[in-house]
Amino acid sequence: MNRSMLVAVVAVSALTSQMAMANPDLAKAKNCMACHAVSTKLVGPAFKDVAAKYAGQKDAEGKLVAKVMKGGSGTWGAIPMPANPQVSEAEAHTLVKWVLSQK
Repeated sequence: MNRSMLVAVVAVSALTSQMAMANPDLAKAKNCMACHAVSTKLVGPAFKDVAAKYAGQKDAEGKLVAKVMKGGSGTWGAIPMPANPQVSEAEAHTLVKWVLSQK
């Protein structure tokens, strides 16, 4: 196997691994489930409600990735969402794509 082929195999493997974690396991691992649930409001909104609110918005993923990483307030009430420094940008994209898929 030549070097470029090996790099491609490693890249696909990493992407597949990340996609496999695009589920509640990653949300649990990154502590999202301490404040959110899939279908019911806890401290923060239910993921299904987030998906419904942002459905059809082209910039939804970018907006939500920024909120996951930097925190935010006012969108869902008075309780702010804290920043999540334990979440990488790639993980934030994976999480947000999963959240937006909840219907």
